[in-house]
Amino acid sequence: MIFRTFGWSFAVTALGLAFAAWQWGWEAFGVVLILSILEISLSFDNAVVNAGILKKMNAFWQRIFLSIGILIAVFGMRLVFPVVIVAISAEVGPIEAVQLALEEPGRYEDLVTDAHPAIAAFGGMFLLMIFLDFIFEDRDIKWFGWLERPLAKLGKVDMLSVCVALIVLLLSALTFATHAHISTGHADKSATVLLSGVAGLITYLVVGGLSGYFEDRLEEEEEHEHEEEEKARAEGRPVSAVALAGKAAFFLFLYLEVLDASFSFDGVIGAFAITNHIFWMALGLGIGAMYVRSLTVYLVRQGTLDDYVYLEHGAHYAIGALAAILLITIQHQISEIITGLVGVFLIAASFLSSVRRNRSLETSEVKVLTSDEKDDKAEASSGV
Repeated sequence: MIFRTFGWSFAVTALGLAFAAWQWGWEAFGVVLILSILEISLSFDNAVVNAGILKKMNAFWQRIFLSIGILIAVFGMRLVFPVVIVAISAEVGPIEAVQLALEEPGRYEDLVTDAHPAIAAFGGMFLLMIFLDFIFEDRDIKWFGWLERPLAKLGKVDMLSVCVALIVLLLSALTFATHAHISTGHADKSATVLLSGVAGLITYLVVGGLSGYFEDRLEEEEEHEHEEEEKARAEGRPVSAVALAGKAAFFLFLYLEVLDASFSFDGVIGAFAITNHIFWMALGLGIGAMYVRSLTVYLVRQGTLDDYVYLEHGAHYAIGALAAILLITIQHQISEIITGLVGVFLIAASFLSSVRRNRSLETSEVKVLTSDEKDDKAEASSGV
């Protein structure tokens, strides 16, 4: 079952890592491996969400999402999107950006380095909004209750996450960009940082708005399908005749694509905190995307969702850490190894916390059962 589901992912991983080592050396091998792990860890909750929605669709639309969807996810968001970001920020054409990366890596690196404040501000704000919207939401399950409970209360204030993000952006522009001008004599990047950060915030709000739109349409279609089911039962027709297909499944597909694109942003943007090499980036994120799709299929086929309840928390804390790192790198350089390991550490910590929680719950259930058995024996003895 595992090999049948993850077989293609294993094959792509082996070929991708071997190609990276052969083409660029062991440094590329390590960076691609870190990016793959980063993409898997950041997109784990994406796989869980996808599985929860995908299981409602019929076999045809499942195949459409897992075939066309993987092309969009791997070749669109992980390959084309990084090139577009570099092209826009460095003010060159997409084809020229690719040619520079292949033929003049030195000049390409200079362009990307010069454009890094804009990339870091855009990505840092987008990731920061994801983290803030998560941390300000009141959730039944809390990883760090002492921190998340008061933040959830603060989150009841409307637009708080946007206000906090804008304050952070303003401080970043004034502190880091202006300091760079004073200490190095380079051009003041504060205006660039502000504009790019606002663009990142707007992008997040637009993507969130589209997701909300499709979700509302989906709920309307589900209500319609429910009415059709009730009508079918009343008329004695099989309920399966109104299985989720047609427009409802189409909106599910669109909703999943928007969700998948929004989740892809954090991996692609976060990758710029690790490397500026678009081909290493595309290869590492592509490998990670394959595992996310395989995990989605696995969860659907198993009929079960995430048992490790803190993994989503760990992924979002990793997103918050990446946002902070990107904003710091506007002025200060941070090792790629540190950047990559921060996310891995947080995911590992959340996984171990989930395992301990599950064991604690199992122990509590055993104690309750044992106590009930003793009570039953005591009642039986008194009855005799």
